[in-house]
Amino acid sequence: MTIGERVKRLRKDMSLTQKEVAEYFSIGHSTLACYETDKRQIPHDIIIKMARFFEVTTDYLLGLED
Repeated sequence: MTIGERVKRLRKDMSLTQKEVAEYFSIGHSTLACYETDKRQIPHDIIIKMARFFEVTTDYLLGLED
């Protein structure tokens, strides 16, 4: 599973829309969509913020652990 797939899955598990998550991270809706489809790399600082937000480790997001 890619980082984008993991982010999308976590977002859906929390019943959040892309718009809601994008607003939380102060990024555009289309930017989040590109992250979720792996069309853009997620910057390191956003990965860290996402790990905290979704209450997972950065290793999980990066696919280093399940």
